[in-house]
Amino acid sequence: MYQKKTHRVDNRIVSIDQPHIRSIVRGKARANVEFGAKIALAIDNGYALIDRLSWDNFNEGPTLIQSVEDYFDQHGHYQEVLCADQIYRNRDNLRYCRARGIRLSGPRLGRPPADPQKTRENQRIEREDAGTRNAVEGKFGEAKRAYCLGCVKGKLKETSETIIMLQFMVMNFWSMLRSFLSRISGWLKRPWRPISTPLAGLFIQSLAMSA
Repeated sequence: MYQKKTHRVDNRIVSIDQPHIRSIVRGKARANVEFGAKIALAIDNGYALIDRLSWDNFNEGPTLIQSVEDYFDQHGHYQEVLCADQIYRNRDNLRYCRARGIRLSGPRLGRPPADPQKTRENQRIEREDAGTRNAVEGKFGEAKRAYCLGCVKGKLKETSETIIMLQFMVMNFWSMLRSFLSRISGWLKRPWRPISTPLAGLFIQSLAMSA
């Protein structure tokens, strides 16, 4: 910087004990610059999945295609609707989703329809998609508030990434547990019926014996 008379250098060290951390300009009112890992997150059936984790600033747009392909590999089919931020709506992603029959959330391109009823329907769909996408922001808030995502104290790069992965894994475990308990609660509220399966009979017998 002294020799070139500039105020910028790539991969400059901003923390002596954590040299892997880079400054990420976010332009927020509260903090213009943030320090830490940047995460591209996806929500599938209420579970948070990390698509990309990097200590350098990156464009989230190119990560969409890989996320959709990972979903296809896991479920065997493409999703019908993909609720994503505005930054994901580039030409490549729109062309990719259109070719696979996926509706990418956001305003439609081109002129608005002449039919007012169609316009109101499109606006309603956009509002619903925006509300669905808020689940991603909610997961970030939940991870920071309840699982200390904003207080990662690891010194090494590998240690910090492991802590972040474990925090999301524990959060997904709790989501799985809440879903399981809600199903059990709904099952217990149903009218009682005789259980004839061998496993249920063994379970009832073991309860009677322990009593």
